[in-house]
Amino acid sequence: MKSIVKTEFDFSKQTGKYVGKVRDVYSIADDILVMIATDRISAFDVVLPKGIPYKGQVLNQIASKFLDATADIVPNWKIASPDPMVTVGYKCQSFPVEMIVRGYLTGSAWRAYKSGSREICGVKIPDGMRENQQFEKPIITPTTKAELGTHDEDISREEIISKGLISEEDYLKLEKITLALFERGSEMAKKQGLILVDTKYEFGRLDDEIYLIDEIHTPDSSRYFYADSYAENFKNDKQQRQLSKEFVREWLMENNFQGKQGQQIPEMTDEIVENISNRYIELYENIVGEKFKKTDYTADIYVRIEENIKNMLVRLVF
Repeated sequence: MKSIVKTEFDFSKQTGKYVGKVRDVYSIADDILVMIATDRISAFDVVLPKGIPYKGQVLNQIASKFLDATADIVPNWKIASPDPMVTVGYKCQSFPVEMIVRGYLTGSAWRAYKSGSREICGVKIPDGMRENQQFEKPIITPTTKAELGTHDEDISREEIISKGLISEEDYLKLEKITLALFERGSEMAKKQGLILVDTKYEFGRLDDEIYLIDEIHTPDSSRYFYADSYAENFKNDKQQRQLSKEFVREWLMENNFQGKQGQQIPEMTDEIVENISNRYIELYENIVGEKFKKTDYTADIYVRIEENIKNMLVRLVF
């Protein structure tokens, strides 16, 4: 199965290129970004050796939908999505933290809680909670933004402000926006029979205004439970049916890999790759509520992507 794991474009007025864990980002004329959602996949802050067909399209189209659906809450960086794998938008000065919001005790938060921790990023967690239990109200647990090959680090509101990473005024605004976005995402998920469990948001500044940047409410940045089975599974201490990238992490952990030094990434067979691809398509159809339309991988997909971007940039830059 073909996948797009690397791009090498040279656009007119291009001023730079940044290769992230799963995206290639081109700077145009210092004020426009072209973000290509590749088929690379990462887990435990490590980019895995094989790409996942259609993953980039899945993530880009979900993010595009939710950016449009939340633009009344906070302006966002998106201008247009000229290709199924591409979003073009405004270049913002990003804040150096990611705003993670959690509605339930699960994932890494549960693993820390189970090991005895009762505080996440300065937020106190009461004794006696169980895995996947809903918090009384959503909590915000920010992290620093990691460079490629390094890990995100938990950080508290007090540390962010005291270190001067973000002013107190701006941080309080970010908290308010974060909770409003999570509420909107939860409402949209409910309509699809889902629960938005946790997610992350990234923000930047443009013309002295806060903007939402990067992806939003995708299975790479979020976790969803199926609403119809949540209560019964929780009551009986069963694992929740969920929509997220957690199944990839679980497969890696079952094969003794958590991104730690000396650990080896397990072999990604064609069957594993195809299964992950199918799961991403399932995620799309459940989250968006529409049948996924696979982009054409048989033609020269790089030519298509490049031409679609160039046609968009002509209208924006010239």
